[in-house]
Amino acid sequence: MALISQEEFKELSQARNELCVSIFIPTERAGKEVLEGKNSTHLKSKWKEVKQELENKGVAAEKIEKLGKPVLELVNDKEFWRHQSDGLAVYTSESFFEKYTVPVKFETHHYISREFYIKPLIPVFAEDARFYLLTVQLDDVALYEATKYSIGEVYVEDLTPSRLEDSVGYDYKEKNLQFRTQQVGQGKAQFHGHGGSERDHKEEISQFFRAIDKGLHSILHAENVPLVVACQDYLFPIYKQANTYKHLVDKSVSGNPSDSDMFGLHQKALEQLEPILKQEERSKINKFNEFNQTNKTAAAVSEILPAIHEGKVDTLFLENREEIWGSYDEDKMAVNVDDHQNEANTSLMNWAAAKVIQQGGNVYLLDSAFMPEKSSKMNALLRYNY
Repeated sequence: MALISQEEFKELSQARNELCVSIFIPTERAGKEVLEGKNSTHLKSKWKEVKQELENKGVAAEKIEKLGKPVLELVNDKEFWRHQSDGLAVYTSESFFEKYTVPVKFETHHYISREFYIKPLIPVFAEDARFYLLTVQLDDVALYEATKYSIGEVYVEDLTPSRLEDSVGYDYKEKNLQFRTQQVGQGKAQFHGHGGSERDHKEEISQFFRAIDKGLHSILHAENVPLVVACQDYLFPIYKQANTYKHLVDKSVSGNPSDSDMFGLHQKALEQLEPILKQEERSKINKFNEFNQTNKTAAAVSEILPAIHEGKVDTLFLENREEIWGSYDEDKMAVNVDDHQNEANTSLMNWAAAKVIQQGGNVYLLDSAFMPEKSSKMNALLRYNY
């Protein structure tokens, strides 16, 4: 299941209430910090800060308690904290509560307004480039669909054999065949057994992998996205020979997949794919630079927001650690920009990002040095002239 779906994101971006609180904290996946409850303590501390700000705003105590109740229940949910990724996003209002564990390293932050703050979640949906991750062991097979910031398992049980025995038609262990691998020469595997030769066992593995490839064809035949394989080194050359998918990544994620969880495998796959995943972003930046100072681009907020309102923005670039506060009148398509956040305004970046993603456009959070037009915190590449 995806870490956060498009439907959930849409619900978040459209939610409105008198008070909407958004909280973001970085989290640790494992280690001493998890055992000592660092993640839950961090959320508890952040809620205390939010509570104080709400009190300072004159919000009634019973309303604050209603907002905070599910947050504090989450703080005390020991099972929840055992399964974390890199970041936690918590959204609470009087009529809504949800939390999302995502592989995005958030900076600690909170936002109080009439809408939820979805800008930090943009990377989950901003990457056009998807990829598949296939984990292969002789006794287990799993397929994941992923982007740079999300990963979810794809159900393949009825399509591919889950174990070598399922493919070769008998329990090969009953032949007293034992094998071990070691790095010799160029990583060739050595097989030893009483019931079969090295060649026989390689053929069994190859048969297993051909069955996997055949099963995956029903999912991947129309795709043109990368497929990364995670397996032990000696298995990958055999899988490459059995593979028929045209977009198999030439280098595997090395090691036993059982030694890492889904998020760890996702991170290792990204290390192989980073150059590929950046291609689309670079292409959009290059296109902006090519058409800069023409009517195919915009760098003024007063131009960009009406263009978004009319569905004319193909790609939106936002400066990552910055904000633009103000208001947008959708009826008059009029933009007002303020110097600071106040009770009457909102994050224009947040509004713009939500709209573009809902319209199927691209949104990228960039550091200031990488913004196409550095004089502005918001740049847009338009779909067509207007």
